[in-house]
Amino acid sequence: MVVAKPVEFLPAAVTEAEEAAGWYAEKDPRVAVAFSEELERALRRIEDAPGRWPSYLHGTRRVLLRRFPFCVVYREEPSRVIVVAVAHTRRSPDIGVAAAEFVVLSL
Repeated sequence: MVVAKPVEFLPAAVTEAEEAAGWYAEKDPRVAVAFSEELERALRRIEDAPGRWPSYLHGTRRVLLRRFPFCVVYREEPSRVIVVAVAHTRRSPDIGVAAAEFVVLSL
């Protein structure tokens, strides 16, 4: 039996997710709800099988959201998964890189 690993967030990743949801809420609250639901689905997929997603940078992995131009960058550890970024893939692709480098230096 495979046990799901808990998912934890770096504070910067929480801020990125909240800012994205807030931006969508200003445009259309229904879209904000859809963004939050899509992010939750991605997090459940990561939690259930963190090794399934492709390697990214500096020992991280990345999951692309299906309906929004965002990705979740995370690092798998033996007992948990740490989300280091919720990055916009078109406007700020380097956000995930910076967060990944921070994690490598801080762990």
